[in-house]
Amino acid sequence: MVRVTSTNRREALRAGAGLVAGGALATGCGTGHAARPPSPAAPTAPPAAPAEEPPATPPAGPRAYPGHPAQITHGPRTRPQVALTFHGQGDPALARALLGTAERHGARLTVLAVGSWLDEHPGLARRILDGGHDLGNHTQRHIGINSLAEAEARREITDCAERLRRLTGSIGTWFRPSRAPAASPLVTRLARAAGYPHVLSYDVDSLDHTRPGAAAVTREVLAGVRGGSVVSLHFGYPDTVAALPDVLTELGRRGLRAVTTTELLS
Repeated sequence: MVRVTSTNRREALRAGAGLVAGGALATGCGTGHAARPPSPAAPTAPPAAPAEEPPATPPAGPRAYPGHPAQITHGPRTRPQVALTFHGQGDPALARALLGTAERHGARLTVLAVGSWLDEHPGLARRILDGGHDLGNHTQRHIGINSLAEAEARREITDCAERLRRLTGSIGTWFRPSRAPAASPLVTRLARAAGYPHVLSYDVDSLDHTRPGAAAVTREVLAGVRGGSVVSLHFGYPDTVAALPDVLTELGRRGLRAVTTTELLS
């Protein structure tokens, strides 16, 4: 016969209490029953793709426009349309403000993005396209491309094209040279080899990058713009943000509509 001592009794009680506590922890409800395996989780929708991933259907890429030169400065003068084109870099908050203003006025823009800017703010590529705007290539580092040696100039174009392809699935619709209103023959040839049949220049310069004030930006644009014009503007300058509502209002009063460059030339 096993003799039960008070010590043995206390140890048995402690062991029993431990088993009960263990059961409560396993079930999470304190019942002391054996733990049941968790039920399979109900299927949920997959998480939204990050901004860096291209969409399933890539946006339109570059296309040739028969009858237009390799370097385009304006569209058909007979159309009541203009293209407001923006050099894409600078404070992303100002970029979003300009995009929002344009969309509230029913306008669509053309944004020529700098590759290093897209590296810092990749979500803006999708934001531009989701707003119905054109997105294109304004070189990787925004340096004076016409003065570069051939190999370096090629890299400036192709590196930015690769950023655009990685972010959107397309190299963009247009190429514009950096720090020059027009591309040299060499840069024009390199852009064509990279997949851009045309270089996009302009016939109206807002001079907004000189920070002349919103009223001066508005006057400069409206003094030169007419049907078919391609206007040069910039992200990153508060003067441009302040001027855009007046520019769009006056364009509308003149019967001119701000459209993407693709629409202007189509």
